[in-house]
Amino acid sequence: MKGAPAETPDGRSLRVLVLRATFNAAVVDGLLAGARAALEEMGVAEVAVEDVPGAFELPLAARVAAESGRFDAVVALAAVIRGETDHYEHIAREAAAGLATVSRETRVPVGFGVLTVTAEAQALARSVPGPANKGAEAARAAVAMAQLLRRLKAR
Repeated sequence: MKGAPAETPDGRSLRVLVLRATFNAAVVDGLLAGARAALEEMGVAEVAVEDVPGAFELPLAARVAAESGRFDAVVALAAVIRGETDHYEHIAREAAAGLATVSRETRVPVGFGVLTVTAEAQALARSVPGPANKGAEAARAAVAMAQLLRRLKAR
């Protein structure tokens, strides 16, 4: 059930790192464009972008970034597309679990922009400009959580 649109988070005081997997670049580039547009719309003070080889490498890069103290949030972008083997399940599971662990253990929000789809067409549909772009959605979630954590710590 869809409710009223959420208020756009205020990112003016935040530093955000976007991690971009280079595997499935045509899809991930669309996610990156969506994330950049959303971060700009929220007025994020500082945005850095770093490449990682693929989804499996995202958790390690996210942990190092989170522990550096340089970023208030991390946005992880990748596309894992099902193939003929069970490789998909292993990569998708480890990326999701690893990023969730990083966020919980470091208390730095990690926006989950990792597509896990059965076909490239599904990935492309989720990476085009507009409201369906999952990169933008992940960026908004990361910024909203960074602001929430600041408010909770201040109380």
